[in-house]
Amino acid sequence: MNNTFNINRFGLLLKRQWLEFGKIYLISLVVLLGIAIGFYSYNIPSPLKDNNFDYDGNLDMRFRYPIFLILGFVFISIVASSYFNILGQKSRTILELMTPASIFEKFLAGVVYTALISVSSYLLIFYLTDLSFVKYLNGHLNAFNHPGIKKVESITQEVSDAGGFGKYWSYFFAFPFLITSIFLLGSIYFNRFHYIKTALSVMLFVGLASYVIVKFSGWLMDNKVRNHYNFRNDSKDQILLAILLITSIITVIIWAITYIRLKEKEV
Repeated sequence: MNNTFNINRFGLLLKRQWLEFGKIYLISLVVLLGIAIGFYSYNIPSPLKDNNFDYDGNLDMRFRYPIFLILGFVFISIVASSYFNILGQKSRTILELMTPASIFEKFLAGVVYTALISVSSYLLIFYLTDLSFVKYLNGHLNAFNHPGIKKVESITQEVSDAGGFGKYWSYFFAFPFLITSIFLLGSIYFNRFHYIKTALSVMLFVGLASYVIVKFSGWLMDNKVRNHYNFRNDSKDQILLAILLITSIITVIIWAITYIRLKEKEV
C-alpha cells in the first residue's frame, strides 16, 4: 500500500473529517445563508423606498458586489482558519496526529474542505440567494409604477454582460484560494487566536508590500513623461495575466509551507 497516498484511505479520512468538521461547517452555512438573506432584504429595492433606480434608470442592485466580496472573504477565511486549530490543543493534537493517514492525505483533505468545498458552497449559496430575490423582484415589477422598467438580471448574468467585463474575472480566479491558503497556514502555525493573528499578519504584509510598490513605482517613474497611448489593451491583459500567475504561484508556495509545517507537527 502506498504510504503517501491511497484513494480508499483518503476517502475514509474525508468521512472522518466530516464527522469532526462537518457539523460546524453546516452550521456556518446556515449562518451564511441567514446573513445573505438579511443583507438582501435590507438593501433590495422596494416600492416603499426612495432611490430605487441607478443612473441608467434600472433597479439599483449594485449593493450585491460589496456584499459578495466582503461576505465571501469572511466566510472562506473563517472556515480555513478553523480547520487545523485542533492542533493548538495539546490534549487533542496527539489523537489527531495518530489518525491512520499520511501527512499528505491530511494536508490534501484540508485543501479540499477549505478551498474547494468552502468556495464552491459559498458561490452556490450566494447564487441561489441572489436568484431567489431576482425572481421575486421580476415578479413584482408593476408595484414600482415606473415606465419602461427592465427585468433584473442575476449577478452572474450582470457580470458577464457588463460590456465584456466578465472576461476579467478569470484573471482573479486564484484569489479565493490564496485567501484560504493563508488562513489554513495560520490555523496550523498559531496555537491560539488563529484568525486574529493571521488577519493581523496579512494586514502588516499587505501594508508593507503596498508601501514598497508605491515607492518603487514612484522611483521608476520619476522624471519620466507619461504616455497614455502606450497603455493598450494588450498591456492591460499582460498585467492581469501577471496577477493571475503571481497569485497562483504564491498560493502553491503557501500550500507547500503548510504541508511542511504539518510534517513538523507530527515530528
